[in-house]
Amino acid sequence: MAAQDIIIRPIITEKSMSGIAMKKYTFEVAKDANKIEIAKAVEELFGVKVSKVNTLHMRGHLRRQGRSEGYTPSWKKAVVKLTDDSKNIEFFEGMM
Repeated sequence: MAAQDIIIRPIITEKSMSGIAMKKYTFEVAKDANKIEIAKAVEELFGVKVSKVNTLHMRGHLRRQGRSEGYTPSWKKAVVKLTDDSKNIEFFEGMM
């Protein structure tokens, strides 16, 4: 699997932005990707060194549109911690 297929998009929320000071970055990742694949994909795409990866399965939320109801798709989230000597990811710098 290519690095672009593993890392789907960055998560831009107030909570995920507070982790940038500690070099923690949050991404939506492919559901079948493991921690080792996620770490290699982040290192390849952004040219940084990863020290730790935490993953979470996010369940779909119940949503209603009038009479009909259904669930939003479930997805996987990864919180990637970089090493202390690693450079920051430039993409997130403009968000702060």
